Amino acid sequence: MRSRTLTLLAATVSAGLALTACGTNSSNSGGTGSNSASSSAPAAGGGASGKVGVILPETASSARWEAFDKPMLQAALAAQGFDADVQNAQGDAQKFSTLADGFISSGVKVLIIAPSDPAVGAAVEAKAKTAGIPVINYDRPSLGGSAEYYVSFDNEKVGQLQGQAMADALKDKQGAGFVQIEGAPTDNNATLFTKGQDSVLEPLVTAGTLKRIQKQPINDWDNQLGGTTFEQIFQANGGKVDGVVAANDGLAGAVITILKKNGLNGKIPVTGQDATADGLMAVMRGEQYMTVFKPIKEEAEASAKLAAALAKGDKAAADAIATGKLHDPKNNRDIKSVLLTPTTILAKDIKTVVTQGYVKAAEICGGDLAAKCTSLGIS
Repeated sequence: MRSRTLTLLAATVSAGLALTACGTNSSNSGGTGSNSASSSAPAAGGGASGKVGVILPETASSARWEAFDKPMLQAALAAQGFDADVQNAQGDAQKFSTLADGFISSGVKVLIIAPSDPAVGAAVEAKAKTAGIPVINYDRPSLGGSAEYYVSFDNEKVGQLQGQAMADALKDKQGAGFVQIEGAPTDNNATLFTKGQDSVLEPLVTAGTLKRIQKQPINDWDNQLGGTTFEQIFQANGGKVDGVVAANDGLAGAVITILKKNGLNGKIPVTGQDATADGLMAVMRGEQYMTVFKPIKEEAEASAKLAAALAKGDKAAADAIATGKLHDPKNNRDIKSVLLTPTTILAKDIKTVVTQGYVKAAEICGGDLAAKCTSLGIS
């Protein structure tokens, strides 16, 4: 899930919000039917034409895929002159493969995929390569695959932001014990989040400044499992936890539910990621310490520009867009990448997310939060 996977404000935030909300932090959204977006207006710079197939991973763990990635990809691809067919595999590996087979047999110009399972993604890429169709890994890489391009955020940086936030929150509590509730072990993004967190927290643990109680990955980014797992760790440690590094807002929400059962919500700092509506409200209530803002619109637009270059066979133009790299340890190669910049969101920063248009004030400012929104200048 959001990863069942699911790395943020770029230096020039054009406007994107990665809502990776899960479980209690997810919105109801469908989206398995065909959704095409085309543009009759010519794209800037000549653009491209033809059909692009997009396969998103699921909806159960994160509101972002249907609420943000889907419409933003449709708009960005249409702006480049493409007819974009955006589908969602709903966490089903067989459905993912079937959707890919359909796109490949129909002769799409480019295939953009966000695989929940890297092995499934790699198999799809092999088929596409045989058919001469370029593939872009979107948000998640297919380690061991053959896609030449990857568009995402600097996911190690996301983890660093989370780790630093926890260090800041516990800086006045010598020897404070924290728990890490991580994403799916099969998701390379989750691995990078953890790596980034540890780059900040491990030196503090070694020095005795902080104490790691337990680090636990959660299969499929399953929020319910995340909550249950945290509760078991909490109880095993005698009900004493000073902080929780949760990999995204969905898992953070599940952790907060357990803390609330024990009268500790708002007393224990919890990190998150994706700046979801529920995550932002939790931050305003003081139940979640921070979240990470990732401008999804930038991710969608970079993918569309890359697709336009690949559709025209202009590899030099594609390489000029993908100037970063992600190392794939499974086949020891570097994937040409676009790695966008994330940013920390504390309560004082929430207005930025609203101003950028990713969350409406009406979504987060009702009821008990009306006065808080006013104090933060959110309207």
